[in-house]
Amino acid sequence: MQTMETISVIDKYSGEEIGTVPNASKTDVERAIASAAKAFPAYADLPAHQRAKILARASDRLAKYQEDIATIICREAGKAWKFSMLEVARAIETFQFAAEEAKRIHGETGLPEGVFNLIFGGGATVGDWLVTDPRVAKITFTGSPPVGERIMSRAGLKEVTLELGNNSGTLIEEDADIDRAVPRCVVSSFANSGQICISLQRLYLHEAIADEFTKKFIAATAKLKIGNPLDKDCDVGPMITESEAERAEVWMNEAVAQGAKVLIGGKRKGRMLWPTVMTDVEPDMKVMCQETFAPQVSLVRYRSFEEGLEMLADSPYGLQAGIYTRDIKKAFQAIKRVDVGGMMVNDTSIFRVDQMPYGGNKMSGIGREGVRFAIEEMTNIRMVCFNLA
Repeated sequence: MQTMETISVIDKYSGEEIGTVPNASKTDVERAIASAAKAFPAYADLPAHQRAKILARASDRLAKYQEDIATIICREAGKAWKFSMLEVARAIETFQFAAEEAKRIHGETGLPEGVFNLIFGGGATVGDWLVTDPRVAKITFTGSPPVGERIMSRAGLKEVTLELGNNSGTLIEEDADIDRAVPRCVVSSFANSGQICISLQRLYLHEAIADEFTKKFIAATAKLKIGNPLDKDCDVGPMITESEAERAEVWMNEAVAQGAKVLIGGKRKGRMLWPTVMTDVEPDMKVMCQETFAPQVSLVRYRSFEEGLEMLADSPYGLQAGIYTRDIKKAFQAIKRVDVGGMMVNDTSIFRVDQMPYGGNKMSGIGREGVRFAIEEMTNIRMVCFNLA
């Protein structure tokens, strides 16, 4: 009997193996696609109210096992318990919204066997097989721009949605509510060890409030608890792999060698990278112009609102950005000037709710997520004309 090849699932804090998943072969991928293709006609005829019931049941099941799921997220991804529970809550809410949206698909188009298929494997193998198969009508991908570009070049004539990350920025104007902005910016910079596509990476401070903001920001960062994500009071857990933590450390050390200063953090032990705040950075440093995807944020001072806005807009990415100001005119200037998919006023780039249109411009991708908007992305308009003369 042939032994199935497996992929180890590692606890990112302890390093122990907590399970395995099957590493899909090309035959497995072929069977999954064939199963979905066979099931599609019957599922297409499933009435909207039945689809809504399926999605509502999924939401109920997630709610029933939310602590078990959060524990798995903590161990497999290294995400702190408080954020893992929020992740499960998001999933529960998303399925609830999806159940309602399913009722609103126009017309009549239990889950049928073959509709839902789950396969594991590498992007260069399983991912490529899925992308190039002509029976797959739609690809949605979250990851890096180079992989997104490869998907676009390999997908052929099929729908593609790409969410490709960001080097997210937020502007703190001189009229901002500092005490409101500081704790939000700390969470936005270091939640999930900065491994969120819209994590705060570039923080622009008006010179009139820069000293006060920096002092409070460093003090709040120093209070963060670093350690085992299963601890209920943990704020920052391990990064997804040691190699990613090493890469982020190299980028920070490179910036320091080029003149940047570390105000707090900069320490690494295995997968653990301590929350790091840097200053005296330059726009062409990797920690500024590329996506760090790590618990690291750079503070940059500016003199005028126009200068700060230019800095905020200066990015090859365009997912989300934020601005703190009490001046509605400045808010609208930022909305108009900065080419991003979402501008958060009096919040940071990290704000997201799953029913809003979420996606980016430029190198941040194409298409929009969010239940209603994803439905529009994943369905086609069909125009029918009757000539009854």
